[in-house]
Amino acid sequence: MTDISRKKVVLGVTGGVAAYKAAELVRRLGEANIEVHVVMTQAACGFITPATMQALSGNPVYTDMWDARIANSMAHIELSRDKAAIVIAPATADFMAKLVHGLADDLLSTLCLARDCPLLVAPAMNRQMWEHPATQRNVKKLAEDGVTILGPASGDQACGEIGQGRMLEAQDIADAVAAFLAPKSLSGVRVLMTAGPTFEAIDAVRGITNRSSGKMGYAIARAAIGAGAKVTLVSGPTSQQLPVGATVTPVQSAAEMFDAVKRNAKNADIFIGVAAVADYRVDKPREHKIKKTEKTALTLKLVPNPDILAWVAAQPKPPFTVGFAAESQHLETYADEKRRRKKVQLIVANLAQAAIGADDNEVMLLDDSGTRKLMRAPKEMVAKDIVAHIATLYHSAKKRR
Repeated sequence: MTDISRKKVVLGVTGGVAAYKAAELVRRLGEANIEVHVVMTQAACGFITPATMQALSGNPVYTDMWDARIANSMAHIELSRDKAAIVIAPATADFMAKLVHGLADDLLSTLCLARDCPLLVAPAMNRQMWEHPATQRNVKKLAEDGVTILGPASGDQACGEIGQGRMLEAQDIADAVAAFLAPKSLSGVRVLMTAGPTFEAIDAVRGITNRSSGKMGYAIARAAIGAGAKVTLVSGPTSQQLPVGATVTPVQSAAEMFDAVKRNAKNADIFIGVAAVADYRVDKPREHKIKKTEKTALTLKLVPNPDILAWVAAQPKPPFTVGFAAESQHLETYADEKRRRKKVQLIVANLAQAAIGADDNEVMLLDDSGTRKLMRAPKEMVAKDIVAHIATLYHSAKKRR
């Protein structure tokens, strides 16, 4: 597995009701191998206690500018010096206004002003506060100043209203922070991907699909974003949470997926076909539900779906093309035959019965140099290794052109 050095961040928690999500965020960042040091405003302490954040982070929590635990009494200087970033979550409208105007009247605001590391903020507020012209001006100014804005999302709010201003979920913020800190081996590279299953209609309510969950494809999308790629994801129907930072085109059928790929392929540097595309579709799906009769068998005529991976690889100037092979037996033999027949640079192969729907995976990577096996691990970790291998092959191929 890729050995990623453990990064340290300051998590700043300000006084909004979304502060309760900061507790889960600490856990999620820890799972991403990121060490968290929490700084809280006095208002934040009214929503969640420093004791909770200390227990979850395993590190002292700071709230006071004059904290005696810092040897030189300069917490506002020292706390950010060895950190990879400062993340403010939640970032209230008031705190964002402080950042814009350089106010420094407490530990966290002073720490942000004295930092020498990147700053990321995850806004959280009532929809009217978010939509107010002053807040929108502040968001624009923060972006101009180089601050990374994470969200907000739209949805149910604590006030009972629905709209923009809800803080991103902890996992989304953790993914975004991990991506921000990751090595940028695909910086600026345009990646087109497919993920998830397809659904081929039989009638108005029934269809042919498969058991693909989309977990592996979405994990690879997040890993590619983390590596700096500009990701366009064409996704079949799945319950997976959309990767933050990806341009997503939802589709249902293989034909819709093919159309979306054709529209985007000419602008892609890399194509990764992770989707479990149905090999066949019903020749003439019924407009209305087929009524069941007790004594009559139902016969469906199936016709082949387009081969999206082969079409991409056969273009006059194809992107660097990566395919996936899910087999139930003879994995290496069948996967290598698929790679050669479709003339793709890399095939990622796994046993379907051990991967579909699972949270972890074991794959082998087949390219012109041979076969490399990756040990079974969570799909998020496997995805990072796959993307790292793709980046190596892509840059090597680019040099040979």
